[in-house]
Amino acid sequence: MRTMEPKKRATSVLQRALSLSGTAGLVFGLVIPVFLSAAPAQADNLDDQASTLQQQADEVQSSLEFVDAGIAKSAANLTLYTGMLPGAQQALAAAQNRVAAATGEVESLAARVDLAQQNKDKITAQIASDQQKAKDSQKIIGQIAAQSYKSGGLPTGLSLFLGSDSADLVDGLSLADQAMRSQTTTLSNLNQQNAVNVNSQARLTAVEAEIKDLKAKADAALIAEKAAQDEAAAQKAKLDKLVADTAALSKELNAKKPQIQAKLAAVKTQQDNVAAQIAERARKAREAAAAAAAAAAKAAGNNNYQAPPLGNPSAFGLVSPFAGFPITSGWGWRLVPPGTIDFNGTGSYLHTGIDYGVPCGTAVRAPAAGTIAVAGWLNNGGGFTVHIDHGVVQGNALTTVYYHNSSVAVSVGQHVNRGDIIAYSGGTGNSTGCHAHFETWVNGQPVDPSGLL
Repeated sequence: MRTMEPKKRATSVLQRALSLSGTAGLVFGLVIPVFLSAAPAQADNLDDQASTLQQQADEVQSSLEFVDAGIAKSAANLTLYTGMLPGAQQALAAAQNRVAAATGEVESLAARVDLAQQNKDKITAQIASDQQKAKDSQKIIGQIAAQSYKSGGLPTGLSLFLGSDSADLVDGLSLADQAMRSQTTTLSNLNQQNAVNVNSQARLTAVEAEIKDLKAKADAALIAEKAAQDEAAAQKAKLDKLVADTAALSKELNAKKPQIQAKLAAVKTQQDNVAAQIAERARKAREAAAAAAAAAAKAAGNNNYQAPPLGNPSAFGLVSPFAGFPITSGWGWRLVPPGTIDFNGTGSYLHTGIDYGVPCGTAVRAPAAGTIAVAGWLNNGGGFTVHIDHGVVQGNALTTVYYHNSSVAVSVGQHVNRGDIIAYSGGTGNSTGCHAHFETWVNGQPVDPSGLL
């Protein structure tokens, strides 16, 4: 029995590492080197070494998946943040334009306030001047009236003021009357102009107050626009930092990936070496057991001991690799056995081979000649696995597959003949216990082995 599926990735940790808190690089910097610095197993017992190496391989594989997911996530974030930059730049430019317009409005209103104040000052000065002239006219009128009453003529000073020669003044009273009327007219004009000026002054005061009110509002608007500009600039700066940080994180992850891959390759090499040692140990143990059995049989007078025979070749040139052992599970759909992993999450799966009820350590023999394509541990649930490439048979590419072995006895690229030992049965990987799992692949697709044996 076997089911296989890629290992789930540690996405929850990755999401925390890629948050906007700026700790992404630190998280990866702390986690990944733990895997990279793990020392190779040096246990004396080969089985302990194999177990330790498998744990290391799982950890390094997890870190590789962790980094791959981080690279994909950072690339997606970089695309997202970079795509947001034009909008942020436009928002900042618009805010800057509004600040410039508001600044211009404030400056224009300030100029208008200054102009209104200047006009008001001029009118105020004019009012003061006209009022002084009115007082002077009133004084002259009073003097004319008093002098005329006393002497019947104009005072000499007033004659000069009026621009008349005393020798030419025939009728002093008449001239006094003219002077009186002239000063009265002047005074009347001054009073009228003063009234106009006072009215203008009042209007200018109102206009000045209105302009000052507008300027106060413009000042407030400018403050608000500057605040909006500062916010837009802050958002743009934050986005720039996100782009820079994400790019740095992506660079960091891409730099660490080759290191992790090299570590994984090194652990796999150690696993293959230990597996080969285990296989050699098992081979020697079997040879010793066979020799002991042969010696015992010979001592008992029985020299006819033979190993169980292989089956007869099929049309595809295959013989059953486990002749004499019962089939415990055939090809087809079935429920996921208790205690195993349901990779599909459906409760059922397609059993793509045949299971034989053999004890652990049973020799697994090649059903036909071929070249070893896979030999070693697989993380897909198959445990220790062997693939034999039998080449093209009857116009079809033929491969046989063996899962859940306790060890392998061959290496990739090795040529084997029918009957050669390639592995020893077991229950490694996603398995319920000791058995032999056998598959046949035609043109790269698993088919029911019972039709090819």
